[in-house]
Amino acid sequence: MTSLLLFKEYLKGFYNKYSFGIQPVIRFLFALAVFSALNINLGYMTRLTNPLVVLILCLVSAVLPYGAIVFLGGCVMVAHVYAVSVEMAIISLILILVVAVLYFGFKPGDSYLMALTPLAFLIRMPYAIPLLVGLGSGVASVIPVSCGIFLYYLLIYVKQNASTLTSETTADLVQRYVQIIQSILFNQTMIVMIAACAVGIIVVYLIRRLSMDYAWIVAIVAGSVAELLVMFVGDFVFDVSVAPGELIIGLLLAAIIGMVYNFFIFSVDYTRTEHVQFEDDDYYYYVKAVPKMTVSTTQVRVQKISARKRSAKERNAEQ
Repeated sequence: MTSLLLFKEYLKGFYNKYSFGIQPVIRFLFALAVFSALNINLGYMTRLTNPLVVLILCLVSAVLPYGAIVFLGGCVMVAHVYAVSVEMAIISLILILVVAVLYFGFKPGDSYLMALTPLAFLIRMPYAIPLLVGLGSGVASVIPVSCGIFLYYLLIYVKQNASTLTSETTADLVQRYVQIIQSILFNQTMIVMIAACAVGIIVVYLIRRLSMDYAWIVAIVAGSVAELLVMFVGDFVFDVSVAPGELIIGLLLAAIIGMVYNFFIFSVDYTRTEHVQFEDDDYYYYVKAVPKMTVSTTQVRVQKISARKRSAKERNAEQ
């Protein structure tokens, strides 16, 4: 445990010292993950899949805020969809603009979640997002997470129906628009996943704010159970089938990730908890103080002392 705490303090000191250079690197890697995921799963506009174009977009994103990176990702997504179907590109653009209005109208500040959530779904780790967001953010973060889930299922719809969208059809244009919008907005699997993530975030957030011991660990367990229950209810009500093995393994991995996050962000020593009482003219105050688990790193400085051999003349002079 001591070595892990030392490693944690080293990472914290390293980041504080070089944060000015680390933050652009993180934004670069974040943008690289976003654009690479879009090119791998869509990739219909071949010019955007050129590694040089991806590198330029990532370098530009390294000096931009996360909101601008998400905006560039949306533009790349619409461009790929445009290469498949003009109608689908128009619908995607309208839906993305609606999502942007909802996000910036209610919860600006967590824009990275709109891109991080689809990435978590693509790597088969969707259940970790509610735990991490509930531990590190607030209830309002349900909005960007829900928007990210919607963007993921929009991407999946285009990927699965690319051949149908590109084919010529004699159906009425209005009917085609209505069919596409209904398929996207009334996706029952998407609705169940939004509900599961929303419930998970709310449960984790409410429990981790309690003053009881091990509140964060209890919140991780309760959030995982809440997600599991919502998925079971979705299976029963909407007939949304999820492989039980995949669900259980995903929740266990999400809980492990939450525990790691808890260690690096909120590691405290409940064995040294103190209860303090004091008062002023108007109130009595009862305070519970829980110390953080920290280890002071010792800095060892080695000073080299060199002794010069004295000559016979110097020894005689001293005598």
